[in-house]
Amino acid sequence: QVHLVESGGELVQPGGSMRISCAASGLHFSAYIMGWFRQAPGKEREFVAAINWNSVNIDYAGSVRGRFTISRDNTKSMVYLQMNNLKPEDTAVYICAARYLSTMSRAVEEYNFWGQGTQVTVSS
Repeated sequence: QVHLVESGGELVQPGGSMRISCAASGLHFSAYIMGWFRQAPGKEREFVAAINWNSVNIDYAGSVRGRFTISRDNTKSMVYLQMNNLKPEDTAVYICAARYLSTMSRAVEEYNFWGQGTQVTVSS
């Protein structure tokens, strides 16, 4: 059974930094594109970033490019999202997702497995 478990979300002031993590189990991790999505109250789930199996192909939403960095460690079955210069509009539940080896995608419906999410709150 596949499990994706996020951690590291917390309350931070605007301009601050945070790293969130996702631990994967029950799947051949290096065979999956890993993505981060976020969902704010009353809004649809939106793409944040994705990384392919060997970290060569990386994609970011325009709203986070230059501030967020996605990375992965295949030896530990972990994916990370380093978030810098956080803004109040970044407040959301951040959710890890896995897409079986294929082309990069930003579409929610094209990811096979999902975590439960970790809350990130940016507020003074």
